[in-house]
Amino acid sequence: MATSKVLTGARVVLPSGTMPDARLTVDGARIGTVGPTTADATPEGAEVLDLTGHWVVPGFVDLHNHGGGGASFTSGTVEEVLRGIHTHRLHGTTTLVASTVTDEMDLLAQRAGLLSELAEQGDIAGIHFEGPFISPCRKGAHSEALLRHPDPAEVRKLIDAARGRAVMVTLATELPGGVDSVRLLVEHGVIAAIGHTDASYEQTVEAIDAGATVATHLFNAMPVLGHRSPGPIAALLQDERITVELINDGTHLHPASLELAFHHAGAGRVAFITDAMDAAGFGDGVYSLGPLEVEVRDGVARLAEGGSIAGSTLTLDRAFQRAVTVDELPVEEVVTAISANPARLLGVYDRVGSLEPGKDADLVVLDDTFALKGVMRRGDWVVHPQLG
Repeated sequence: MATSKVLTGARVVLPSGTMPDARLTVDGARIGTVGPTTADATPEGAEVLDLTGHWVVPGFVDLHNHGGGGASFTSGTVEEVLRGIHTHRLHGTTTLVASTVTDEMDLLAQRAGLLSELAEQGDIAGIHFEGPFISPCRKGAHSEALLRHPDPAEVRKLIDAARGRAVMVTLATELPGGVDSVRLLVEHGVIAAIGHTDASYEQTVEAIDAGATVATHLFNAMPVLGHRSPGPIAALLQDERITVELINDGTHLHPASLELAFHHAGAGRVAFITDAMDAAGFGDGVYSLGPLEVEVRDGVARLAEGGSIAGSTLTLDRAFQRAVTVDELPVEEVVTAISANPARLLGVYDRVGSLEPGKDADLVVLDDTFALKGVMRRGDWVVHPQLG
């Protein structure tokens, strides 16, 4: 049950910058005040926590996540899906979009029905359909036998099955019906994401002009950047209308590629994602990703047949820590990419994505090495900071 809380002494990252030695109050499920630590009166009965030497940042927002804790958002029961959601909350993700993978259309529609109920309850922020409308040339960990062209009528079936809770669909927009499907998605308020694509530079520009606004895990599952055939990467990095997803786990991207993305897109157009599958927060072993078998060894997920990378075992606290300590990005830029930008894309920035009075009290406590120490969601501790 959310009660009044007072967090003092931490460096708090705000939209305007970092406030050292700050005082943040929580009233029920909402942020009350944020300001310098002073001798202001403490509400009677409030929990007071001295976080000197720590950072407080907004709760993380994951646009692209297939599961965790041994549970799949694509095939798990309601109880299993909730376990996967909780696993990621333990790692700082307080707002999460559940992503599916390619499957039979009827099964995807059934899955959309189950996930839409969880969205209505506030457990997830919506549904992302990754596949089946993707290129067989860039299928990654998707079953080629189940892929299909993005016929707008078929895309509409999935949107309808999600009962208003579809927030994003990944498409290979160069396929027949791709650009028309982008327009359909825009008309219905759903994000059209370009990904798992073999598109040329020109075809990518056409899709952006039609309304696509996201690059699904930029660099992965698309042609490499060429000097005469720049392909989709150049178009997606150049265009101010595009937000690029990045999987910062040290496996999907070379640090130079991440640096390239930040240099050309800027922190304001980057969204860190996990693209996590069941093994996130769970461990090595054999798993299923839709109809395909995945082997996880040393934290890296690959298809049992063919060896393609099959999502990740990443959690966003690890992505945050790596971005600061390995990639040497400013903390404020990482917060923008991991919280504010995805919240804006989802249309929920009025409630989450930054630490401002009146917003949901979703926050993460990090120590001076940027290791996670605490997580609060809607005023309740998911992980209580154990200090001392």
